[in-house]
Amino acid sequence: MSEPSVAGASSGHVGRVYRYYDLVMVAFVTVLLCSNLIGAAKAAQVDVPWVGPVTFGAAVLFFPISYVFSDVLTEVYGYGRDRRVVWAGFAALAFATLMSVVVLGMPVAPFMADYQKSLEDVFGNTWRIALGSLLAFCCGSFTNSYVLARMKIWTRGRWLWTRTIGSTMAGELVDSSLFYVIAFYGIWPLEQVVQVAVAQYVIKTGWEVVMTPLTYRVVAFLKRAENEDWYDHNTDFNPFRLRV
Repeated sequence: MSEPSVAGASSGHVGRVYRYYDLVMVAFVTVLLCSNLIGAAKAAQVDVPWVGPVTFGAAVLFFPISYVFSDVLTEVYGYGRDRRVVWAGFAALAFATLMSVVVLGMPVAPFMADYQKSLEDVFGNTWRIALGSLLAFCCGSFTNSYVLARMKIWTRGRWLWTRTIGSTMAGELVDSSLFYVIAFYGIWPLEQVVQVAVAQYVIKTGWEVVMTPLTYRVVAFLKRAENEDWYDHNTDFNPFRLRV
């Protein structure tokens, strides 16, 4: 598997306008919102040959795509620009949570009384699930981006697969551990919390491995199209900054 490269790549000048950065940001936020609003609290179970029943969070099929976008953003545009996307995602999640609370709390029209229960089942996440989603997303995303940015310097831009998989292993470990402990500890049996968290971690990391060829193609395309290949040599890794 060849390494993505771009001739004459810049070091990422402040004030540059990129053709695809905003599109990648929108795609990231879209995947993030959908995966957290649809199936965040649902535990699915499938029978795996030679393993038996495996329980995992239903959103695990789609949420890892957000980590692929984060890898692409950090690899091409740098930690600073990915940090802005993470905060955009956090703001979108926070607003969606607030909106669900307000809308579900409004008085119900009589003809909607039965439907209200369905809305609450789908969108009425408890405060623990909402808090777990927000904290796990932020901590996991920043861990992923930081590890990838540092590994890019350590590897001198070689072996992209080590960065995408290695950063995902670190970020998803933080994400899965925080979310299931915050959201379900004391509600689900401890054994079930651990089982689902471990399954979640393995599946998410496995998704990153499966997506590696596509990640290579996207990174190579963006590096050529944007004439950019950022190295975070002098980056301030403070996660609470918004400036690049």
